[in-house]
Amino acid sequence: MGASRAVRRYSYQAKRAMFESLSDKFRKILKDVRGQGTLTESNVQAILKEVRLALLEADVNFTIVKDFVAAVKEKAMGKEVLESLSPGQQFTKIVYDELASLLGGEDAGLDLKGRPSVVMLVGLQGSGKTTTTAKLALHLKKKGRNPYIVPADLFRLAAVLQLKKLASDIRVDCFDSEPYSSPADICREAFRVAGLKGYDILLVDTAGRLHIDDALMTELRSMREILSPSEVLFVADSMTGQDAVNTAKGFNESIGITGVILTKFDGDARGGAALSMRVSTGRPIKFIGTGEKADALEVFHPSRLAGRILDMGDVLTLIEKAQATFDEKQAKELEKKIKRDEFTLEDFKEQLQQIKKLGSLDSILSMVPGFDAIRKSKDISVDEKELVRIEAIINSMTRGERQNPSVLNASRRQRIARGSGTRVQEVNKLMNQYADMRKMMKKLKKAGPMGLKGLFSRMS
Repeated sequence: MGASRAVRRYSYQAKRAMFESLSDKFRKILKDVRGQGTLTESNVQAILKEVRLALLEADVNFTIVKDFVAAVKEKAMGKEVLESLSPGQQFTKIVYDELASLLGGEDAGLDLKGRPSVVMLVGLQGSGKTTTTAKLALHLKKKGRNPYIVPADLFRLAAVLQLKKLASDIRVDCFDSEPYSSPADICREAFRVAGLKGYDILLVDTAGRLHIDDALMTELRSMREILSPSEVLFVADSMTGQDAVNTAKGFNESIGITGVILTKFDGDARGGAALSMRVSTGRPIKFIGTGEKADALEVFHPSRLAGRILDMGDVLTLIEKAQATFDEKQAKELEKKIKRDEFTLEDFKEQLQQIKKLGSLDSILSMVPGFDAIRKSKDISVDEKELVRIEAIINSMTRGERQNPSVLNASRRQRIARGSGTRVQEVNKLMNQYADMRKMMKKLKKAGPMGLKGLFSRMS
């Protein structure tokens, strides 16, 4: 649909994605490595100096950087790497493996024991605990679980009301904690009610403070003793960097945490908290918050994030997002329409709406291997408003015009431009993009088994 032209001509004004600066540096370093005919101890030393600086600038703990560089050096100086026909590729794999290991190695899911299982969310005030509680409830609900939200933050005014509103929005039941005067009483009664009503998971939003203090830790230890939670998840603001890491260590030493949720992962932080958290606390990152909406919570995959940092993309996450968003029945019907050459502007609009559900264009394209490098080299930027303009143009057409765009003469195009608040040139551009898409689909159809069928089978 001419997407490359669309993204090239418009600017995208969102915040820089986390790790963008680090990713840029690693991309340059690895490009230089791949340009080396051979690897020697001297050029490996020079390369690792750049790696060390890149990680330190990303706000990664100095000791962790030192250990990371030492591990990479030991493997890079191995005989099989130095004598390899492609030392640059070998070095890239070593950096990727060590990054994935630094981030936690294996994926760490929730350990939900007992019925009901109890998950306590802890952290400082302003870290996003309350919103994250609702996000986690929705995530578990989509997995077929029956969560029960418990507002136990009596320290922050309106925290209980906020969580009740969020619970109502996602249609998850919420315990009425207003009659109770202490978090301990709330926990006892909520646990009793959950057992009676058959909820299988209790999600407890706890109070925070601006910093760790004895009163908070005493309160949390009391709640933990009452609930015997299977998970105590520390919610950390990614934007606070090493401060979040130090706070996580404090919570772990005082009450014991089982995992970490990083919020504001879509912000412009340098990423040091994510890269340091696992090693510093000994506890895995389990989820990341990627936006303000209730569904903006993702399971944390260390290997996938390592791939994104090194511009290898994250195709698996993109596929999972697509599978969760696109309706299988609609997809099969669309495939039939394409085969019959019946793809209309109505179908085009429906596909745009599905794409918008995946998230921002920038986040989607960042999961495509090598896209960041292409974007930098060709100065490609993305404008979310382009999709809005396209949808407005299609909405300004009659149903007959969407079904049969060939009737769009000059006067009709002028009417559509006025109705959509765009220019005739933009209407013409959309029609050219649509025509290009139809031509591409015809070519795929003519290719037989290696066309649409082959494309769909390779994607599955």
